[in-house]
Amino acid sequence: MVADNKRKADESALVPVQKKSKQDVALTSKNKQVSQLQPAPARTSNLFAPIMVCEGHEGEIFSVDFHPEGQYFATSGFDRKIFLWGVYGECDNISVMTGHTGSITELHFTTDGANIVTASTDYTLGLWDIVTGQRVKRFKGHTAFANCAQPSRRGPQMIVSGGDDSTVRLWDQRKKQCAGTMNSVYQTTAVCFNDTAETVFSGGVDNDIKVWDTRKKEITYAMKGHTDTITGLALSNDGSYLLSNSMDNTLRIWDVRPFAPVERCVKIFSGHQHNFEKNLLRCAWSPDGNKVSGGSADRFVYIWDTSSRRIIYKLPGHSGCVNSVAFHPNEPIVVSVGSDKMVYIGEID
Repeated sequence: MVADNKRKADESALVPVQKKSKQDVALTSKNKQVSQLQPAPARTSNLFAPIMVCEGHEGEIFSVDFHPEGQYFATSGFDRKIFLWGVYGECDNISVMTGHTGSITELHFTTDGANIVTASTDYTLGLWDIVTGQRVKRFKGHTAFANCAQPSRRGPQMIVSGGDDSTVRLWDQRKKQCAGTMNSVYQTTAVCFNDTAETVFSGGVDNDIKVWDTRKKEITYAMKGHTDTITGLALSNDGSYLLSNSMDNTLRIWDVRPFAPVERCVKIFSGHQHNFEKNLLRCAWSPDGNKVSGGSADRFVYIWDTSSRRIIYKLPGHSGCVNSVAFHPNEPIVVSVGSDKMVYIGEID
């Protein structure tokens, strides 16, 4: 062989070659491995892993909410089921509640954390006991799809709902009958109480946010600015500001304090998308009010800084429209649900 006749380089080379010992070879390979391992980012929460994925829903997921104490979260959607999940450990599914005969459009925990309130396309609202997993009340009154429902924070245990029958309805959790009806001209797609449940905010296909007095059942004033259907409303933790998501591809913050100036829109956020699906994309505040988030049709979870109005997170993962996002009450954790039937829960800084 020609290769056998060639002299070795280290025998009579012009530049002497230093032979490597076995120990040097071992150290070099170890150093290479160490340089390839990147230091993991510091963990900021007690989640089992920085990102967790939960599967189980058989259709699009429309709504998600954290339990007030932060131990559980609930999801619901097109498959007419309510899934209750544990936040910590391996995010196990704790229970599945069934009873609605139509898609569940929105769900929220009550302030005491004992019940879940749901709105459905079967024209009804449900009140569910999270311990037994049973529906304890079924509220009938809407004559078309119930698009939204939210419980009151303080005061009497009330629920407000809105639907395609162009009404905003009030319900007492202790009774079955409707406690009051406020008639709008157009379909209502988002509702929310103020901090004391004396006022209701509603948004719909007429692009305006109406502010209702719950005792007089009349509109006190309207907040104009959006140029397309309002799909989500959320009140800040201190009760001073209202967040709205609209099909005009903006999120807006409104000053809803009693003696605020006439021009109540104080911040506008953009970047997320609504598309031809026309899903009711919800929105949410972080507990400290420094961040807001909203559903987006471009498959990303957007989180904005409220003071600078900049997008601080654009989180990938979903392969379908992101319909709802929620912030954990005590830790830097967000959960998102989408039309891809997936639930993503992860930590942020």
